[in-house]
Amino acid sequence: MISLNLRPSLELTDEIFEQLCRQNPELRLERTAKGELVAMAPVGSESSRQNLSLSAQLWQWNRQTQLGVAFDASAGFALPNGAIRSPDAAWIAKERWQQLTPEQRRRFAPLCPDFVLELRSPSDDLAALQAKLQEYLENGSQLGWLIDPESQRVYVYRPGQLVQVLERPAYLEGDPALPGFVADLSLVWE
Repeated sequence: MISLNLRPSLELTDEIFEQLCRQNPELRLERTAKGELVAMAPVGSESSRQNLSLSAQLWQWNRQTQLGVAFDASAGFALPNGAIRSPDAAWIAKERWQQLTPEQRRRFAPLCPDFVLELRSPSDDLAALQAKLQEYLENGSQLGWLIDPESQRVYVYRPGQLVQVLERPAYLEGDPALPGFVADLSLVWE
């Protein structure tokens, strides 16, 4: 991950950031609340396999319950603090999604997802991901999971609670934010 401070030469407005993303579709870009451009390297095959397993479980649960909308790692969200972030997987309750206009849905949705998942790849800095999960909570997320396959730990973030650290759990339960969702982590720990 590389962070570039473009100020004072260039202010990374929403429009400029969207244009950068459109012109560089092979890059995964984010903008911090301070206006810095963050470029993330593609993940390795193993991390991609693990993330697809988790995203597919979230998608399947959402398809069955129809309680909201699920997103993969390519979605960007314009957080209330001004950052534009792209979690590895995310979910938004149906009522909140339906409040957005069609134009807002086509762009970086101007809200923080109710649920975010970050899967640490070997190139990711743990402290930076922990700060990112804290940022999601501060901007409205009700549940965040940071899964670290290397240490086989999961960090669970909930508003108003201390971060819960779990050692190699077989499953993660999403209640109450994701009613009835249970993620099987066996493919992550393989």
